[in-house]
Amino acid sequence: MDRAIAVAATARRRVAPRPWVGAVVVSADGTTFVGATDGRRGPHAEVVALDAAGERAVGSTLYVTLEPCAHHGVTPPCADAVIAAGVARVVVGVTDPDPKVAGEGLARLRDAGVEVEVGVGAAAVERQLRPYLHHRRTGRPFVVLKLALTLDGRTAAPDGSSRWITGPEARLDVHRLRADSDAVLVGAGTVRVDDPALTVRLPDAERGGDDTEPLRVVLGSAPAGAAVHPCVEVAGDLGAVLDDLGSRGVLQLLVEGGPTVAHAFHAAGLVDRYVLYLAPALFGGDDARPAFAGPGAASVEGLDRLRIVDLTRVGDDLRLELEG
Repeated sequence: MDRAIAVAATARRRVAPRPWVGAVVVSADGTTFVGATDGRRGPHAEVVALDAAGERAVGSTLYVTLEPCAHHGVTPPCADAVIAAGVARVVVGVTDPDPKVAGEGLARLRDAGVEVEVGVGAAAVERQLRPYLHHRRTGRPFVVLKLALTLDGRTAAPDGSSRWITGPEARLDVHRLRADSDAVLVGAGTVRVDDPALTVRLPDAERGGDDTEPLRVVLGSAPAGAAVHPCVEVAGDLGAVLDDLGSRGVLQLLVEGGPTVAHAFHAAGLVDRYVLYLAPALFGGDDARPAFAGPGAASVEGLDRLRIVDLTRVGDDLRLELEG
């Protein structure tokens, strides 16, 4: 399963809004064959691995990160392909919450006499597939809020300048975040002040050979001629905005807005993961701009307590991931 998870990671930037799935076929003599979801319209991971195994799939064990599908979508049902290949045992990381699947794939395999085990490596698969699973369970994108901060919690100088608080390695890592996201959102104020293009600037090898850019979303109206065009302009209730983006197939939304937008998403409880880049720098005063512009907790008892899920060094900066 660890190998299936590693193979799935290679497909992340080439397949969304499909789930990035990995599969490993272990034949009766111990030979392994691997597969990952093949692009946005190609075969699913199970079929790629089974095709690689050929006749050696008979009597084999298939390890797959996500439950095989049992419906006709872009491709035929994977459960049928597994049964036809003569696989004896299927080991699944997590079940698929998509209403078109939701246990049907497992049931079809068991009805055909295939031994099925579920939950192996589930925690790692859940983390890898969080955006997809969240979208299928809620209809909304998984919201990642990105902030670049000094150690005293400031995002910009009193004059509004913020380029650059973090170093080049951290800024490159933000492009990886964009590449992993289906949409990037900023506020109209950020567009007017910084005029960001919100494009992904990575070497081809890191992009996965795919030129697709994330959908660019502006909360408010973008001035004519702004670098963010073409973009989608949204307004109103943020929950409704997320519902709309979810209906467009956005699995992960990266929020890169300034303090006002960050506060709006945080205060509404709509952030699923916080990614903070902490620079070894201090403004040293209370007049620089904070991470969140708006009222916060009135007392210590009201603090939003989060848990650290990852902490890594990126160049001279720290990358901190937190979830509720």
